[in-house]
Order: sequence, then structure tokens, then C-alpha cells
Amino acid sequence: MLREINSGILVDMFVSGANNLINHRQQVDDMNVFPVPDGDTGTNMSMTMRSCVAGLKANRNTTVANVAKSVANDTLRGARGNSGVILSQLMRGFKKAFEGAATCDVALWAKAFKAAADCAYRAVMKPTEGTILTVAREMSETALKYADEFEDFNDFFALIVDAGNKALAKTPELLPKLKQAGVLDSGGQGLMYIIEGMYYYVSKNKIIELDESEDDISSAEVHTEQENIKFAYCTECIIDKKHKGKSAFKFKAAVEVLGDSMVIVDDDDIVKLHIHTNDPHVVLGEALKVGSLSSVKIENMRLQHEDILNAAYKKTEAYTAPAEKTKYAFVSVAVGEGIVNILKDIGITAVIEGGQTMNPSTDDILSAINSINSDNIFVFPNNKNVIMSARQAAELSNKNVIVIPTTAVTQTMSCMLMFDKDAEPLANEEAFGDVLSCVKSAQVTNAVRDTSVDGIDIKEGEYLSIVDGKIKASEQSIESAALTALKLMIDEDSAAVSVFYGADVSEKDAQQLAKKAEELYPECDIILNRGAQPVYHYLISVE
Repeated sequence: MLREINSGILVDMFVSGANNLINHRQQVDDMNVFPVPDGDTGTNMSMTMRSCVAGLKANRNTTVANVAKSVANDTLRGARGNSGVILSQLMRGFKKAFEGAATCDVALWAKAFKAAADCAYRAVMKPTEGTILTVAREMSETALKYADEFEDFNDFFALIVDAGNKALAKTPELLPKLKQAGVLDSGGQGLMYIIEGMYYYVSKNKIIELDESEDDISSAEVHTEQENIKFAYCTECIIDKKHKGKSAFKFKAAVEVLGDSMVIVDDDDIVKLHIHTNDPHVVLGEALKVGSLSSVKIENMRLQHEDILNAAYKKTEAYTAPAEKTKYAFVSVAVGEGIVNILKDIGITAVIEGGQTMNPSTDDILSAINSINSDNIFVFPNNKNVIMSARQAAELSNKNVIVIPTTAVTQTMSCMLMFDKDAEPLANEEAFGDVLSCVKSAQVTNAVRDTSVDGIDIKEGEYLSIVDGKIKASEQSIESAALTALKLMIDEDSAAVSVFYGADVSEKDAQQLAKKAEELYPECDIILNRGAQPVYHYLISVE
């Protein structure tokens, strides 16, 4: 029987849960409601969980409160996509419930489940049932209802897993679009893989092994590859032993759990130590038990990396750091050489490479914000699945960061054309809001599976006309899908049409589309641009 969970057990439970999710991330990705190539829930949740695994090791021999705090802090910054942000909020609830606790019994775990669900619901502006929120809530309700009947975590977790899977099975009945697509909620399924992985450890005292073939998860870039630094301080010292000739094995065992990249040389008279850790003071405290210290060096690798990152920003075409603080700066999420160059030309300060299928993390966005010397920073997420991460980054920053909830890069371009450098931030924010209410946006991409959406029969390989986030038609050719989107958007008030063709569309085909559009809509200015964006064959805006 397992009556009590200590920090070591909790660490192994989280690792097992994370591994189980990563091993099944493709299955979660494939549970996408819409048949478009953006099934990234599994990837986003896996990367969010993976962001906390390295930091767990340092807290193995501490308290469950410290473990929960580590997980909450790391997932907060590593959160990707809406599912990742919600997952980070669930972990935040665990941290609150475990605060001050050395170990955890069934009653406390039940309270933690409830705190996690409550925290996640509060983080979502308009909570929707039939999602990961429902699965988390129903597990928490079951946990609280029956906690008094259990002392053994094995039996308790079996009940929780059963409640979660029953809640997951009901998601299509609560959310019609799931039933229509014939899938369960992907976020809820991702959560269940985590909980089932934790239960596996509780019941078998064994961590689910990571399938290396599944652990190939790429991350968004901020114009340079970002190193995921879990242990911030490179700590080095030489210890002059009090007791010459005595082995430093006990010292090694005490400090190796506090970080990684440890190198230790144990001579008769001295010990040379190198370790990456978040607790250099603890490491040095253990060292002092061995003897006196010399050549002590502690370097903050995160600051070093930030300097490298800032230098990389300065080298990119998308961003040149101003010598003095500016009143305004702008961060945009986008991908595609042509798109990035256009954003630069219209005044975007920094571009985070990402978007569909490659959502940037909260920390990616925060790094871009931190690299900018400005009083007011506007962030344009350009994807509905990036908005929550952007808002979370804004909360973490001590700068005045304003997130404009753009869902397409064409909206950002229209916003920038309305920007007034002499106006106050609130006035510009309101102007941008007006732009979002009147600009129509469309995307053309291919269907990745057979399905039916809102009465539209879709076959794998067809081309989808997506207007303002909704699938409106499925066509046999890229051009016909683009023309259908234009037909749905253009009305008597329309004056300007901007078309950005993607990396897999030839200039000849794009010009042919533009020519047909000019013939069909002579009253509109048709502006054709090379976007070179992946995933979307065309991005279109109508004003």
C-alpha cells in the first residue's frame, strides 16, 4: 500500500506522466477537430510537460511543495498553445494546494485536484465544457467525494483514472463539433495520458520509459535556437579538504541531485567541482562541510544566453535594437520569408518564427519582449492557439505589454497601417480593436483527413476555404478554394484585397489567381505578395 507520497515519489510520478504523454503525442495530435494540418495539441502539451522534467531532479530530496512549485514555474514559462497554458494552470493549482507540505496523503491530493481544476477554469475567459477543463473538473469532483474512503493511493488513483476516462468519453456529447468530427477532446486525452502515466508509477513503482522515436519535438524559434536552460548557475570551486585523503563520495552524492553537468575530481588534498544548478548556495554549503573553498565562480547561464539571444536579434533583418528607449515597439508571431520582410517594412520590431503547427512558448514570447527597449510593447499572436501564451508572457513581464488578439498575420498588417505614433497606448489599442472587427481574413490549406464539418463533406487532399476561422468550402484545386474564399468575403463595401502566396505556390499560379480576382472584382485593388509561408497556400485579407 502507498499511503503517503514524498518528493521523490512525486518526481517519478510526474516524469512517468510526461513520458506517457510524449509517447502518445502523435495520437493526440491526430485528434484534431478540423481536418487541417495544425493538429498540435499533443505536441504543445508534450513540450509544456517536458519543460518541467529537468527541473524536477533538483527537488527529489526536498518536499512535495518544492516539487509542485518547480513544475508550476517551469510549465508556466514553457507553455505552448492553449492546451499548454491550461496545463500550466492545472500545475499552478497543485502548487497552491501543496504549499508548505512535506508529503502528501490522499486527502491533500484530492484538494490539489480541486485547486488545479479551479485554477484552470479561472484562466480561461469563456470556459467551454467538453474540453480538458471538463475532464479535470470531473476528476477533482470524484477525488473530493471519495477521498475519505481511501488510504491507499493505488486504489484512489484507479478511481480517478476511471472518472477521467468517463468524462473524456462524454466530451463529444457536450461539444457538438467533437461529435461531428467523430473524435474525443484532444486536450482531455492529453491530460489523461499524464494521469495514467502517474497511476502507472503508483501501481507498479516503475516509471514509463520514454520512447525515443517519439521524443522528436521541434520548437518555435525567435530568429535563433533557444536553449532550454533548466539549471541557471554554472558553479565551480576548489575545496581544500579538512581531512586529507578522505573520500568525497558523500559530498558527491549530496550535490549531484541538485543539478546536472557535474564534473568532480577527488584528489587526496582537494576536490574540484563543476555543476549546473539552481541552488549554488546549497552546493557551496555542502562543500564547506568538506573543507575551505577557493576559486569559487558562479555564472548565470540564463543571462549569458539572453545576451547571446539579444545579439542574435541585432543581427537579424527583423530587428535592430534601438540605441535609446522608444515609445512603442511591436512583436509578431509569423513564419515565411516574405511575410517576415513585410512585417519589418511596416514597423514590426521583432518577429517570433512560429504559428500554425509550431506554436511558440510563453518563454519564447517573453524573451522577445525582454529583448526590446521600449515603454509600450504590442504583441500580435496571429493564431488563436497562441493568444493565451502571449497573455501569459505579458503577465510575467514587468513592462507595459498589450496583447492584440489577432488570429491571422493579415490582421497585424492592417493594424500596423492604423498605428498612430503620436497617440497614447489606449487609443492605439482601441484602433487596433476596430481593425479586427472589420478586416476579413481567409486561409487556404489542404484537408488531412475525410470528415464532415457544418454540413460540408470533406475528403483528404482537397483544399479548404477557411474564412474568419471557419471552414466554408472544400474544393478540388487551390485556386478554386481561394476564389471561393474571395466570393464569401467581398461585398459592396470592400475596397482592398491582399493576397499572400505560400512556399508551395508558384509565382505564375499566384499571378493567375490575382488576374482572375481583378476580372471578377474590378472595384477592388488586388495586391499580390510572396509570403513564402508553410502550411497555408494562400493568406487573404479583405478590407
